[in-house]
Amino acid sequence: MTNETAHPDLYLLAGVSPALEAALAERFTLHRTDHPATTRAIVGSGTSVVDTALLDRLPALEIIAIHGVGYDGIDLAAAKARGIAVTTTPDVLTDDVADLAIGLMLAVQRRIVANDRAVRDGGWQVDLSRRASGRRIGIFGLGRIGKAIARRAAPFATELHYTARSAKPDFAGVFHADIASLAAACDALIIAAPGGDATSHIVDAGVLAALGENGIFVNIARGSLVDETALIAALEDGTIAGAGLDVFADEPAVPDALKTMDQVVLSPHQGSATVDGRAAMAALVVANLDAHFAGKALLTPL
Repeated sequence: MTNETAHPDLYLLAGVSPALEAALAERFTLHRTDHPATTRAIVGSGTSVVDTALLDRLPALEIIAIHGVGYDGIDLAAAKARGIAVTTTPDVLTDDVADLAIGLMLAVQRRIVANDRAVRDGGWQVDLSRRASGRRIGIFGLGRIGKAIARRAAPFATELHYTARSAKPDFAGVFHADIASLAAACDALIIAAPGGDATSHIVDAGVLAALGENGIFVNIARGSLVDETALIAALEDGTIAGAGLDVFADEPAVPDALKTMDQVVLSPHQGSATVDGRAAMAALVVANLDAHFAGKALLTPL
C-alpha cells in the first residue's frame, strides 16, 4: 500500500481544533498553505470559499467536508459537475447557535454589556432598558436553527412571527411572505437564514426602518445578509434601538463605529463555540470522511 493510499492528501482550508487536527493527521497527509494536485479531501469552515479556480487546481478532489452549516462559499454546481461530495455538520450545533441568539436578544434589551462595563468602571447608575418579556419576536429563516430559536423565544413572546420559503402549517406563528412585512410586525427581529446571492443585503435601510425605533436586531446567520452601512446608520440615528451581532460583513474586521455603541452587543462568530458543540462537529467531520473513503454512504451530504 502506498503512502498516498494510506494517508490521502487533505487540504485544511480553515483552522480546526487540536483534537480534530490530530484525528485528521491519523488518516491523512495534511496541507495548510499549499494544496497539491493529488489532494483528495478538503476540510473547511462555514465561511470557507471553494470556487471553480480552486477546484480546477485540485483534479483529484473527491470530498469537501465543512466544519459548520454554512456553505454559501462553496460552488455547489461546480462540485456536483465534478462528482465531488460536499458535507456539513447540521443539528449538532443547532442548540448552541439558538442559545446565543436568545442570549444576544436579552443582552441588548436589558443592556447587560453596557451596564457590566459601567460597574467595572466604578459606576452604579442604571440606564433604564426595555422589558424583555411580552415582545413580538420575528425570525427570518425557519430551518433547524430558526425553529430552535422559536422554541426558546416563545416564553418571551406575546406573538411569534416568521418568514420562510413557504408558510409552515405545523408552526404556531404568523407567516410573512417578505422580510419588510416581518420587521414591521416585530419588536425583535432575529436573522437565521442562509447566506448567498438570494439573501445578500436583504436587511437594508427599508427593513430597519420597518423594525422601528423600539426594535432590536439580532444576527447569528451571516454578515452578508445585512447592509452593514445601513445598519450602522440606523443605530446612529435611532432608527432602531439596538443590535446583537455574532457575524459581520468582513470578518474578522468589525467596523469601529459598532464598537463605540452601547446599544450594540458584539460577538466573535461564536454561535457553535461550545466544548460540546465543537466536539460533536469534529466527530461528524471525521465520520463523513471515514464513510467516504470506506465507500459507504455519507452521514450528512448536501
